[in-house]
Amino acid sequence: MKLADVRKHRTRALGFLKKAHLPITPREARNIEVADFGLNDIAHIGLELVVYENNDRYCAKELVLFPGQTCPEHRHPPRGDAGPGKRETFRCRWGTVYLYVAGPPTRRPKATVPAGKRDVFTVWHEIVLTPGQQHTLQPDTLHWFQAGPRGAVVSEFSSSSDDESDIFTDPSIKRIPVIDQ
Repeated sequence: MKLADVRKHRTRALGFLKKAHLPITPREARNIEVADFGLNDIAHIGLELVVYENNDRYCAKELVLFPGQTCPEHRHPPRGDAGPGKRETFRCRWGTVYLYVAGPPTRRPKATVPAGKRDVFTVWHEIVLTPGQQHTLQPDTLHWFQAGPRGAVVSEFSSSSDDESDIFTDPSIKRIPVIDQ
């Protein structure tokens, strides 16, 4: 991903955070992470993140999803001596987010899987979150989520976050962004 694209997505994410009435400091704005998961298809598979705090006990973030943008299927596995894996609560602040977990498949899910990726989305029990609604996932829970037609801003409250240990269903995903100048 090019640095110019990162800047463009950061600016757009700031607009969504403003719609959600979430004030962001200049430092937080400069540090918005733009994750394309190494797939170069950020319009369909991607996520913008503001990390407020991530320490050895807890993590607090804002997740920004543009319309139809998807955070791909993954889980947060046990981390050996570091604990059972990340437990997280998603609280919708603005827009709509479709969260998918294991369970009875939803007959007509609202999400649309990006072209050529159907085989790497395996859980289809849909939980729809609108502003003020939240859902908690236990560690090692397979999940993915997609923004509705206007996009979404979701607060994540979790135990310590270790992105490098996330396991994605799609083996071609690279969680840590690579930015070209």
